[in-house]
Amino acid sequence: MNNNRLIILFLLQKIRQNKQGICPIRCRITFNKRRKEFSTGLFINPDYWKSKQQIAKPSSTESEYINTQLSLIKKEINQAFLFLKVNMEHFDVEDIYLKYKGVNTKKDKTLLEVFQSHNDKVEKLVGKEYVLPTLWKYIQAKSLLKEFILFKYQKNDYQFKDLDINFINAYEFYLKSEKNLAQSSTYKTIQRFKRIIKIGIAEGYIEHDPFIMYKNKNSKSKVTFLDYNELKKLQDYHFVQPRLTQVRHMFIFCCYTGLAYAEMNNLSTQHITIGFDKQKWIEMYRQKTKSKVNIPLLPKAIEILDKYNMVNSSEAVKLLPTISNQKFNSYLKEIADIVGIKKRLTHHMARKTFATTILLYNDVPIEIVSELLGHSSIKITQGHYAKVVQSKVSEHILKLSNKLEKS
Repeated sequence: MNNNRLIILFLLQKIRQNKQGICPIRCRITFNKRRKEFSTGLFINPDYWKSKQQIAKPSSTESEYINTQLSLIKKEINQAFLFLKVNMEHFDVEDIYLKYKGVNTKKDKTLLEVFQSHNDKVEKLVGKEYVLPTLWKYIQAKSLLKEFILFKYQKNDYQFKDLDINFINAYEFYLKSEKNLAQSSTYKTIQRFKRIIKIGIAEGYIEHDPFIMYKNKNSKSKVTFLDYNELKKLQDYHFVQPRLTQVRHMFIFCCYTGLAYAEMNNLSTQHITIGFDKQKWIEMYRQKTKSKVNIPLLPKAIEILDKYNMVNSSEAVKLLPTISNQKFNSYLKEIADIVGIKKRLTHHMARKTFATTILLYNDVPIEIVSELLGHSSIKITQGHYAKVVQSKVSEHILKLSNKLEKS
């Protein structure tokens, strides 16, 4: 049997027969041991279909219409097949179908076309697998790529098959020189673009990986957090303005729980549970990673919740005041100026303070720190807090050295 021969077969989907007694006619393309089946949009009474002859009988206006349409479909499929045979060295049954439908074949797929398809899927999964900010980041990444293609190549799009390392290097240079992105922002933008390339490789739009010889360096930003003295200074200060007092309470609460802004904003009585140790715990899912986190409520955190007298409520009510992230960080800047903290206070700094000053500096193992932060992998925790861990290792080794010298 010649596997490279194109076989076109029309068949009835009798299981979909309706009350009028008609059922859909489907088309099956077979090429190189692979099949592609699709709807023709035509319907017929099974009694009038002659499978061996692949025609509708007896002769009637309706039968003639069906036979004409099927003949046209078969002709267009054959034309698509011949076109690919002349113009492409390698193609499959999916390519034949795409060419017949007038859609780009896999080898003709473009970067922005696949990027948009990816973003459409992310949008549909917002609230399930992704959060809204993730979608925004991918929309921005696609927009930057579109601007680059127009700037560099004077084109509205770029084909996958033409992609090489020169394109990637030029894109990186463009992000830094024309868009003035910092190294960390460039790194993240390239990583999002790389995800689209991985999809292209998996789907067969490109045969080689253009990123093989590419190295995208990520600048390691220094972890900024409040040390013990700064945290105590913030805890002991009393503000006159109620708005600053509330934000101070919420920030300190996150310093002792490690909650991200979204989790802090959504925290309600339903998230407070009594653990195996008979103590109060926070049990919830991180919006960013959808991973479950169980965080023990330290005395300072309980003290802050008690100030709002809602922790023992039987109703599912929010435990902390609601405030936008923008206002929260704006008030934190004001608080830092008043208290005399020179560091730039942001909500995220509370999470870093929890990981370092509260946990790592009190000898809590990094595996537990990773679990309490709700990181999807311990490598993420190690990447962020490696220097802090090294500092603690050095401290312990020094103590061990002194102990061994005295023995």
